[in-house]
Amino acid sequence: MFNRRTAILGTLASGLAAPALAQTAPPRIGSGTPVAGLPEPDETIDLWPKGAPGKIGPTIIETVEERSKEAALTDRAVHGITRPRLVVFRPRIPNGSAVLVTPGGGYVRVVIDKEGYEIGRWLAARGYTVFVLFYRLPGEGWAAGPNVALADAQRAMRIIRARAGDYGIMPDRVAAMGFSAGGHVAADLATRFAASVYAPVDAGDRLSARPDVAALIYAVQSMTPVLAHPGSRDLLIGPGASAALAAAHSTANNVSATTPPCFLVHAEDDPVVKVENSVEFRAACKRAGVPVETHLFTNGGHGFGLRRALGKPAEAWPELFTTWARTQGLS
Repeated sequence: MFNRRTAILGTLASGLAAPALAQTAPPRIGSGTPVAGLPEPDETIDLWPKGAPGKIGPTIIETVEERSKEAALTDRAVHGITRPRLVVFRPRIPNGSAVLVTPGGGYVRVVIDKEGYEIGRWLAARGYTVFVLFYRLPGEGWAAGPNVALADAQRAMRIIRARAGDYGIMPDRVAAMGFSAGGHVAADLATRFAASVYAPVDAGDRLSARPDVAALIYAVQSMTPVLAHPGSRDLLIGPGASAALAAAHSTANNVSATTPPCFLVHAEDDPVVKVENSVEFRAACKRAGVPVETHLFTNGGHGFGLRRALGKPAEAWPELFTTWARTQGLS
C-alpha cells in the first residue's frame, strides 16, 4: 500500500541507496555555473533505457544555444534532442505533489531557463517536486511524427508515478504544466493520455499517463490555419497538412469527460499565439463538463513566463496556479 509515510520514507532512503546507472547530463553549455549563486540542476532521468525509439533520417546533434545578451540572465534553448530526459528539482521539504513541466520553443527548440528551470526553482521552493521534460521535436526525423513529443510526455508521466516513493510524492498528485508549444504537449497529454503512441518498454508503462491536473500557459492549442501558430503547425503536422490531420492535433477536439481539471493562462495581446487558442479549449472543457479555471490578462504578450510578467497583472499567475491547485488536492 502506497501512502504518505512510505512516500516520505522512500525519499529518505533514496539518499542512502547505491548510485543509479549513469544518466544523460542536463543540456548545458560548458561545465560551469552560468550565473553565480544560482546552482545548475544535475539530477536527470533518461526516459528510454535502450534509447529513444524510431529515429529516421539524418543524424542530429544536441545543441544548446544562449540567446541572452545579459550575463546575469540566461536564456538557453536546446534542439537536436536524441536522449529525451527529465531534469529534477527536489524541494527541501516535499509537499507530496509533483509537476511535469514542458517548456515551449515553437517545436523548433526547447527553452531551458525561462519556461523550465525558472518555474522549476519557483515551484520547488514551495514544496513541489518538479520534473522538467526535454522532449524530442517532431521536425527532426522521428517515426512517431506529430506524436513524438506526446510519447515522451506519456513516458515521463509514467516514470514519475513509478518512482513516486523515491521522491516523496503521491502518484495521484501529479500535474502537467506547459508553455506555448510545450503547452500543446501538456494539452495533448491531458486529452490523449491513453493514446497508443509507443510500444511499452517496462512495467512502468502499465501505469496511467493521465495528469491529475493540467496548467496550460499561453498554450498552442489549435492546428487549424485560422488559429494555429504557423511555425508550430508546420513542424508538427507539416505545411501541407490536411484539414483532418489539423483537426486531429487540435487539442480542443480531443477534450472529453476524462480530461483532468485544467488551468488556463493567456494574454489578450499575445501576438504569437492567439488568445482564441485558450478560449476554444475552455469552451471544449465546459462542453465536456471538465472543471476549468481561466485567466485572461489584458497585457502580457507572449512568452512571459515569470521574468517578463514582473510588474504586470500577469505576474500573479503562478500564485493563482498554486491556489487553484490546492482546491484540486495538490498542496
